[in-house]
This record gives sequence, C-alpha cells and structure tokens, in this order.
Amino acid sequence: MNENFNRAPGAGRSRNLPADATLPSTDSKRQSVGQNSVNANGPSVSMGCNNLDSLVESSKLSASAPEFFPTAVYQNDVQTFYEDNDETFNAPSLADMVRDFLCHLSSSPGMFESDVEHITSVLNSYVTTVELLAELVDLIYTESTAIPNFAYTGARLCNYLSHHLNLSPPSGNFRQLLLRKCQKEFEQRDEAVQGDTGTQKKFHAFALFLGELYLHLELKSGKGTLTRAHILLLALKDLLNTLLSSPVDANIICAIKLLKLTGSALDDAWKERGDPFMEELIQRIETIVLDATCSRDVRQMLLKLVELRSSDWGRVCAAVTSNATPDNDPNYFMNEPTFYTEDGTPFTAADPEYAEKYQEIMERQDYFCDVGGENETENDEYDFDDEMDPEIEEAFENFCLESERKRQQ
Repeated sequence: MNENFNRAPGAGRSRNLPADATLPSTDSKRQSVGQNSVNANGPSVSMGCNNLDSLVESSKLSASAPEFFPTAVYQNDVQTFYEDNDETFNAPSLADMVRDFLCHLSSSPGMFESDVEHITSVLNSYVTTVELLAELVDLIYTESTAIPNFAYTGARLCNYLSHHLNLSPPSGNFRQLLLRKCQKEFEQRDEAVQGDTGTQKKFHAFALFLGELYLHLELKSGKGTLTRAHILLLALKDLLNTLLSSPVDANIICAIKLLKLTGSALDDAWKERGDPFMEELIQRIETIVLDATCSRDVRQMLLKLVELRSSDWGRVCAAVTSNATPDNDPNYFMNEPTFYTEDGTPFTAADPEYAEKYQEIMERQDYFCDVGGENETENDEYDFDDEMDPEIEEAFENFCLESERKRQQ
C-alpha cells in the first residue's frame, strides 16, 4: 500500500505494456501530420499554380494603364444623388452671374477699371438674345437703385456696356432699353413723391441714379465727339420740380443731394442754352426756407445749398481777377487764414477788424524772425522758428494777442 502511494503519478503504467511496444515521439507525429496535409492538398496547390501561370501569360492588363472609372456606376450614383436632393446640375444663370459681378464691384469699386473688360467679355458670351439683353438691363437697373451707394459705379458700368456690348438688335440696344426702363419710372413721379415711405425711398434712389447717368452716360454725336444725353437734362429738370412740389423732408433732402451731385453740370448746361431755370430753382428754395414746414435741419441744408451755389458750386477760379471784391466774388476770402477768439468764435477775413489784427500778427512774426536773424551764428541751436511745436506756437500767438489787447486798454 505504501509503495503505491509513494510512486509518482503515471509511474509503473508501462508495466502492463507489451515488451515490444514503443511511444511515438512528438517530432515524428508533427512530421506525419504535415506530410499527410501536404499529401492531401498536393494536387489542388499544383493545379492552382498552373492556373495562375496561365492567367499571367494570357493577361492583357498593364501596370501603366490609366485609372478605370466605371461609367455606368458613376452616372447612376450622380443621378441618384440629385434625385434625392431635388437638384439639377446646370451652369450659373445670367442673374446669378450679374449679381456676383455687381457685388464684387460694390465691395471693391477701385477694381472697376481693371475688371470691367473681363466682365464685358463674359457678358458678351452669355447675352446672345433679345430676352437676355432685356434681363441684363433690368438686373443692372434694379441693383443700381437697391445697393446703397452703388449708383455711381452702376452708371459707369452702364456707360461702358453701352459702348462695348456686342448685341444690338433692331428692337433696341443696351442704352435704348435702359432709357426706356428709366422712362417708365419717370412717368410715375407724381404718384411716387406722395406715396408711402417705401415708394418714396425707391423713387429717390431712381432720381439719384438718373443724376449719375446724366454725368456718366456718353453719346456719340454726328461729329464723333462724346456728349451727355440731353433727354436726361430735361428729365432732371422735371424731377426737381416734382420733388420740390411736395416739400416734405424726404423729398427736399433728395432734391438737395441731387443738386449737390449734378448742380454744377446742370447750371452750365442751362446757361449754355439760355435757360434761367437754376435761378428760378434757387428762388423757389429760398421760398421753401421761409414758408415750408420742414424741419430745422432740412432748413439748414437748404441754406448751405444756396451758399454752395453762390460760390459756383465750390469751384475756385484758377486766377483771381484784379477787379475782384468781397461784394462781387464769393471766393474772395476763401484762401485767407481763419483765427479763433478766446471763446472759440471764428475770426475770418470777412470781419471788419481782420485786416488790422492780421497785420499786427504778421509784423510780430517778422520781428521775431529779424531777432533770430541777428543772432543766427550765436544761437543756431535755439532756432524757435524751426523747432517750436505748432500747438505751442499757437498758444504763444494767442498770448501775444491777449497782452496787446490788455496794453491797449
């Protein structure tokens, strides 16, 4: 019993085996398994290798061939995509393209000269029918009166297209269609000035755009020279009459802007034709200042407009005639310096004591220049005339003026 419990597990098991029986080794078992598997798969592997060799020999494929795209599958995928999204793949429409061009010119007006030729060439390739030409005119007119501060660039674009757009059908070229569009808006002027706020705002934008067109739209005369459109001169005359016939603040402000924009050109054109309309218009404005129930700010704007016209719309003559006086030349004091008193009141050449005080200032400046000139070699580093700060110099002059005034008292 003890002998059996003390033996190691598995010990003595060989006692019952036959004498000639031997256990196979692990290596021999692996070899037999591997050989059996090779023997089992041998025919299939050799057949696969033969098939592969034959395919390689008979194949026409090349590693340098271009990429292959399954056309049918791609078209089906694209068609399915647009059917799911209810979209179609089309070229951009004329409206989208024109709005993009106008938006670019509105955000970068300085690029007009460099980009307008390219824009015109693209439009020439698109606008090939009468319907597209009419659509182009409507688009440019609408955007020019809707985009803030775009009337100037829009008028320049209209002038360029009127000379460089290829399509010119018998029914009307670009310029003729544009003027017809303006004619339709012009005929509604009486209702527009008395309409609601939105209607008035739309009409005022049209009036300012028409003013820009008068300044920039050029026509070729019979002699080949470029002139302004006379029809627009007549239209602006009627527009100004219409605006001032309903003297509410919005209409008056529009008339003021229109006159500031075109006043000098209109004044010259009417004078050449012997038309005294500008004089009549100024008298009418003066009457509105006295009688109309416009606001105080609008009244001040009207007075400034009258003053602007009295100065020939701010134009300064190249040379002042010898017989110019403060009474006959509104620009007589324009180039004289302006001083300010202690309480901030402007002291200009129009004041009676200006000449005397100005002469004293000039003599005082000459005195200091003379003193500096006598000691130029000794006090070069203290050249006050060159190194004194402008604010300090102004304070010093005011101090001298005050001292002189107290001395005279």
